[in-house]
Amino acid sequence: MRLLLSFFVYGLTIAVIAVIAAVGAGYWAMQEYKKPGPLQQEIVFTVERGQSAGAIAQNLQTQNIISDAFLFRAGLKFLDGNRYLQAGEYRFEPGMSMQEIVADMQEGQTVQYQFTIPECTTSFEVMNILNDIDMLQGELVEPPPEGSLYPDTYNYIRGENRNDIVQRMQGIMKETLAESWGARKTDHPNIKTPEDALILASIVEKEAGDPKERPRVAGLFLNRLEKGMRLQSDPTVIYGIVDGRPKTGGMGPLGRRILRKDLEFDSPYNTYIHTGLPPGPICNPGKASIQAVLEPEEHDYIYMVADGTGGHAFAKTLRDHNNNVAKWRKIRAAQ
Repeated sequence: MRLLLSFFVYGLTIAVIAVIAAVGAGYWAMQEYKKPGPLQQEIVFTVERGQSAGAIAQNLQTQNIISDAFLFRAGLKFLDGNRYLQAGEYRFEPGMSMQEIVADMQEGQTVQYQFTIPECTTSFEVMNILNDIDMLQGELVEPPPEGSLYPDTYNYIRGENRNDIVQRMQGIMKETLAESWGARKTDHPNIKTPEDALILASIVEKEAGDPKERPRVAGLFLNRLEKGMRLQSDPTVIYGIVDGRPKTGGMGPLGRRILRKDLEFDSPYNTYIHTGLPPGPICNPGKASIQAVLEPEEHDYIYMVADGTGGHAFAKTLRDHNNNVAKWRKIRAAQ
């Protein structure tokens, strides 16, 4: 009996020691998982699509971002729910713990890059901007519909598809146009649909060198439409000549100055020979130009010409306009 009791006490002691050792080992592993890691300087780390947790852990250890790949996998499984590690690029700071690294990859806190589409950019130019970004996938072979892309600064991640970005830009433009149209306070007989507003906004965007002039320029074009006058907008002529594909190189979309003979170019976009709005937008306008068309400045101006400062000289009569044109010609001749 005494012998059996001795064996029981011995076995119990061993079991207790084993439990204490296991608890101690678990506590040590948890502390290792949460403590600052060995990384000494910021690094960008890539998780490939379909890459296993084991391969990710080994790469992290190889690059001295974590101290132990086995502990990383154990912590991922037992402490962080064994949730999926998302593919992408991650920027890790010096001393990040394994737990912090796992959290970033589970939440998809990937490195974000940016590109900017300026207001008045054509869809052809947007296509070229996106195709020139090497980190994106899926080449665009045709420009999206003109006027469908909202100009703004956009974030993207390495490997993102260009068509997905285009859809995002189109969604924002659609929402912006719908909101602006719904918030308008007045109606204009020549702006009957949101699409009409978008077309005129694209002309305003191209014409208004000074952003402050947008409501005044919009009011001028609306005055001309109301009087049955042709818009006579140079950018519409240029758009028709280049077929929406402006030249580059610093000499403007034509690669030269617009000439008098260009005003006779046969195109549905030529507002010197056609009355009313052109058949579609001539660029991708921003929200300010859309709102300028829907809430224009009220005045009697029907003429404008560049004033040499980046803005325009406005006139109510042809006589005053001709005087402004003469001043502009002197300025340009002196340049």
